[in-house]
Amino acid sequence: MVPLYALYALMFADNGMSDAQISALFLIWSLVGVIAEVPTGAIADRFSRRIALAMGGLLQGAGYALWMVAPGFNGDAAGFVLWGLGGALTSGSLEALLYDGLKKAGATQYYSRLLGRVTAAGLLAQIPVGLAASLLFQLGGYPLVGWLSVGCCLAAAGLAMLLRDDRPAGRDAGTADEMTDDPDEDSGLGYFATLRAGIIEAVGTPAVRSLVLIVAAITGLDALEEYFTLIALDWGVPVGWIPLAELAIPLAGAAATWWVAHRSSGSKPFAAGTLAGALGAGALLLGLSEWLGQPAGLAGVAVFYALYRVVLVAVNTRLQDGITGPARATVNSVASLLSELSAIAIYGLWALRGLSLIAGLILLLAVSIPLALRRQPSP
Repeated sequence: MVPLYALYALMFADNGMSDAQISALFLIWSLVGVIAEVPTGAIADRFSRRIALAMGGLLQGAGYALWMVAPGFNGDAAGFVLWGLGGALTSGSLEALLYDGLKKAGATQYYSRLLGRVTAAGLLAQIPVGLAASLLFQLGGYPLVGWLSVGCCLAAAGLAMLLRDDRPAGRDAGTADEMTDDPDEDSGLGYFATLRAGIIEAVGTPAVRSLVLIVAAITGLDALEEYFTLIALDWGVPVGWIPLAELAIPLAGAAATWWVAHRSSGSKPFAAGTLAGALGAGALLLGLSEWLGQPAGLAGVAVFYALYRVVLVAVNTRLQDGITGPARATVNSVASLLSELSAIAIYGLWALRGLSLIAGLILLLAVSIPLALRRQPSP
């Protein structure tokens, strides 16, 4: 619910940044996230997932505050460093906290429902907050939008501290069946042992490795969101109507993930073939919409996005079911790190031939889903 999301790139431009400087800021942000991703996941596992979530909110808010008090390339770069660290701390920590909490209660079959609701809430929040950002800017410019965004981050940090943090109490990756009763008790492993356990499980266990790779590849498709505006423009949607036309896409994603949440109340997970068919159908629809190149094609993009979100929740659930060691957040962070490589592939394919090659890549990912899920151990 951060209103600055909709305006920060424009704020940099209005502060006199060149396109090259803005791109450099985004590169700094990405590099910090990549470098810090796995080490911060181990911090969350070793100490506390909820504190990691809270610190992520505090660091992100501090980054925005730095933008407000020290505008300019150096201040903005430092703000992105803080935001990158905050994002790395939260990446994988929430999923780990939710799943292990449900595991303590013997209710892991409800993870898809919970994750679906979380995802749907996040997508729905984009709509009113995006509209509010314009109004807030009219009332108080970038300072009002920026400081309210800092407040949102602080509120998120406070909410994170209300969550209970149950984690495995085992001393190694093979003895992680017991859960701690103290929310703030550590996992029993030292930091480097936790880091090692998570990396070994992510890359050394064939079943988990396959799941990590497919989750990373599918998560990276999120990079396509960056081009929705350009797609609408290329397909002839008038500039003034693009923001409204784009609303259908997150709405479709929210509706789909909420449906997954409703369907997943203790039911069996989607079969691998079903997930492959859904993502493959979305890829074909995306390619057809690109071939037509008409404003109505945005409806096809919205349906693709809905199918994509369903598949993403499902494969993430399979990954959480497959993790057995004490370093769940670290394993999730390895998947997040690899998803950055998938996102880079999307950027490159867009530069070559836009949606056509991206749709082909998605079709290949759909075919690979049954192979990736074939080795999954029973939860």
